[in-house]
Amino acid sequence: MLIIEILWVALDAVLANKLRSLLTMLGIVIGIAAVITMVALGEGARRSVEDRLKTLGANVLTVRPGQSFFGGLGRGQAMLSVEDAEALRAAPEAILEVAPELEGRFQVERGASNANLSILGTWPSYFSVNNHQLAAGRLFTEAEDRGRRRVAVLGALVGGQLGGIPTESLVGQTIRVSGVPFEVIGVLAEKGSQGFFNPDEGIYVPLATAQFRVMGSDRIRSIAVQAVSEAQMNDAMIEIDQLLRREHRLRPGEAADFNIRDQASLLNTVQETTQTFTLLLAGIAAISLVVGGIGIMNIMLVSVTERTREIGLRKALGARPNDILFQFLIESLVLCLVGGALGLLLGLGGSIALQRLAGWNATVAPEAVVLAFAFSAGVGVFFGIWPARRAANLTPIESLRYE
Repeated sequence: MLIIEILWVALDAVLANKLRSLLTMLGIVIGIAAVITMVALGEGARRSVEDRLKTLGANVLTVRPGQSFFGGLGRGQAMLSVEDAEALRAAPEAILEVAPELEGRFQVERGASNANLSILGTWPSYFSVNNHQLAAGRLFTEAEDRGRRRVAVLGALVGGQLGGIPTESLVGQTIRVSGVPFEVIGVLAEKGSQGFFNPDEGIYVPLATAQFRVMGSDRIRSIAVQAVSEAQMNDAMIEIDQLLRREHRLRPGEAADFNIRDQASLLNTVQETTQTFTLLLAGIAAISLVVGGIGIMNIMLVSVTERTREIGLRKALGARPNDILFQFLIESLVLCLVGGALGLLLGLGGSIALQRLAGWNATVAPEAVVLAFAFSAGVGVFFGIWPARRAANLTPIESLRYE
């Protein structure tokens, strides 16, 4: 029997029972749609986190206070100081820029409007270390930091918090932070939320001003350290460790009272975690593909039983067992591939709907589409081989006598 004729016969058999074929494909449709949607959500989440972390700077290290020890016993939370940041800034080798940070939430007033906002005291280098761009006005200078000037740079969304006005219109005006007047000198370009912190909703003031005019503390929360390049990240970490141990008078072998974290390792951890959850969700969704495959095998066995006399007639007219085997495999494969195509369209539609209606990031990777189609074809062959072999092994005499 010619291959083209086998294909036409298989397609006619599938189209002869349209409703049954559609119901049989339903498990494959749902399985492929679920796999595409889950993988798209996982890939979208991974890329979103990756983009957010990259905006912080791939060659940026963050130094935070750790546990302080004495005689092997913990003495509570250690502290970082401006002197630590100055010692790091004086390092000439792997460290490019240093930006100490002191953050707190305070009531901010502008006329009759007020809001509880994040106030970040830092050095002017903070904006270059964290890749901030200026949208209007200017940034404060080191001279203004040393002079404890009451000047402020606003995040892009602060105007919406203070009366729902454009933030750029606040340049040159005065706001009050915990009762202390500040002149607005600049506005940053919108950057997007970083998950744990939204820089667009923050107010940035000179570090010395924040310490002595707003927060009343000479301690700092963290120090952002920018390495010369990504290749010198390890050198920068070693340099930070050596300098801070000397500043904190830690003996060799004594546990450090500070922590050093780099964005690259955080990015890798997030990517690995997201990939694990994506595979887990895709694996759960793939179970419905297996269930759909079992349904296809079941309906193909029913089809073999219904067409036993037809199989006997074809064999009596010269059809070989391989021709019968190939015919039923083609039927199973067509059911799975058509179901895979419908599932792909449903998965793409679901991903777009979740992205537009729920605001979730969803990215359909080409490899996910190829994998889903390959898996659906594999399901068709795997679950169709038994019914096909059963049909191929029928004898013509017994088949023609079947009632």
